[in-house]
Parts: sequence; C-alpha cells; structure tokens
Amino acid sequence: MLRTRVLGPAERQPARAVLKASLDLAARLPRLVLEARRVSASVHGIHGRRRSGPGETFWQYRPLVTGESASRIDWRRSARDGHLFVREREWEASHAIWLWIDRSASMGFSSSLAQASKVDRALVAGFALAEALVEGGERVGHMGLTRALASRRIVETLAQAILADSDGGQADLPPDQPLPRLAEAILITDALTPAEGLARRIATMASSGARGHLLLIVDPIEETFPFSGQAELFDLEDGLSLRVGDAGAWGEEYRQRLQAHRDAIREACRHAGWTLTLHRTDRPASEGVLRIASLIAASRGVGS
Repeated sequence: MLRTRVLGPAERQPARAVLKASLDLAARLPRLVLEARRVSASVHGIHGRRRSGPGETFWQYRPLVTGESASRIDWRRSARDGHLFVREREWEASHAIWLWIDRSASMGFSSSLAQASKVDRALVAGFALAEALVEGGERVGHMGLTRALASRRIVETLAQAILADSDGGQADLPPDQPLPRLAEAILITDALTPAEGLARRIATMASSGARGHLLLIVDPIEETFPFSGQAELFDLEDGLSLRVGDAGAWGEEYRQRLQAHRDAIREACRHAGWTLTLHRTDRPASEGVLRIASLIAASRGVGS
C-alpha cells in the first residue's frame, strides 16, 4: 500500500520544498554536461547545411550576448543608445534549430524505477542534441534564452543560460510565438499540461511552416501506475492532492485518460507535420537522442 501524508497549507507552493534538492541545477549541471557529451559522441548521421557565409539579407538588431566576439558588434547602431548590438543576418535567424527544455515542477519527479529524474534526462538529451547538431554544421538556440549559435561551446552556453533563468521552473509550455519558416524545433517535455494548450503552442510555432519534434519524457511509474490499496496522489505543479480508495481499480481509468491525453498531443503533432517520440527514464538517454537525431537527418534527406 502506498502511504503518503496530506500537504498542509504552508506546503502548497506547489510542493517546492519537496523538489528543491531535485531542481537545484547548480550542483548537478557539471555532471549533466559530462553525461551529455558522452551521449553526443554516440550520435552519427546529422549533417547540417554548412553554408559558406552568414547570409546577406538583414534580419534584425539584437543585444550582444556574453561571450560573443567584439567583431560582431554593429558600432553605429550601438552608439545610438549606449547598448551593444549585433546586426543579425536572415540565414542566422531562419536556418536554425530551436530547443525548448521543460523545467517545470513535474519534471523533477523520479521514481525508484528510473535512472534519472525527468528534468535531468531532458537536460542531458537537449545538451547532447545541441552538441551533435552544432558538430553537424547547424545553429542551435534555446527558445527565449539564447540566440542560435554554431559555437563549440554550445553546451556551456545553454547550461549557463538555463542556470541564470530564474523563471524557467514556472513555465510548462514553450513560448507562444511562431518560428521562422526555415527553422526547426525540438521540444523536450513531459507534457503534463492540458493537451489543448500544448496543441495551440505547436500550431503557432508551425504556422510559418517550421518543422518540429516533440521528445516526450516519462517516468515508468507514470506509464504503468503499479499501485494498489489506498493511495494519495499529489500534483507537484499546483499542490493539489487526490485520495484514492482503491488505486488498483482506479489505475485502469488513469491509463485510459493518459492514452487519450497522448492521442490528443500526437494528433496535434501530426496536424503540424511534427514528430513525437516517447522516451522513458528507465532507458538509456542515448535512445531518445538517437531517435531525434535520425528524424532530423531524415528531414534533411540524409541517411543515418
């Protein structure tokens, strides 16, 4: 029998105290970066465009990012208001792969059957894909955090941006904005949010014709619900609880609702021309990474 306790009012914020250690990225990032590099070394078959220049058409001015070369600064534009700006070309902005890694509270969950928490697995997968893609000649950025870069230090850049993003743990959906027409997205999430909300975000990002891939990170217990007897379930996002008198009987309804939720997300991906890959945290990280890498290679018309 699964025994738990009822959350008191002071603890419903939403279960942040329970997840604090799990979501303390500062202590874990060095290990996650090393693991991501090990995984990326096993990825083959991503061949980027490797174009011989940044393009000729002006796209936009954007602020200089820490670590960029001073040679990229547009001094005339920067002199207008005392801030440093870079003149970005259209190819740099449009031909890019954009990551979004879910770091909301539910991603901190890890059962005794898992090799890692969902957020750790998502970060490893995202970092590994970024490194492999840059090695293949692509530009990679994180939605809302970084610009698209073809830097050998892409993993460090992403890790530092995520660590500095104090609001990242509050968002369980990617930014609500379309992607450039020639861009490609990789969303890494457990999708434990209303399916219609995620479907709308996918539709918005794909509205210009951008391609995308959804890597769905799940804990094996979330798939099987192997409980019996009395149980109390907690929502890590909202701090809500649900008492179940017969968890074994309730489990069948849970699995049916989970399947309906997945079907709705799968249909949203299909309608947008995107792919959906399910990855369980009791499996090696390389499996999910290799699957997404092969899908991207296929979209380029390249065999893996």
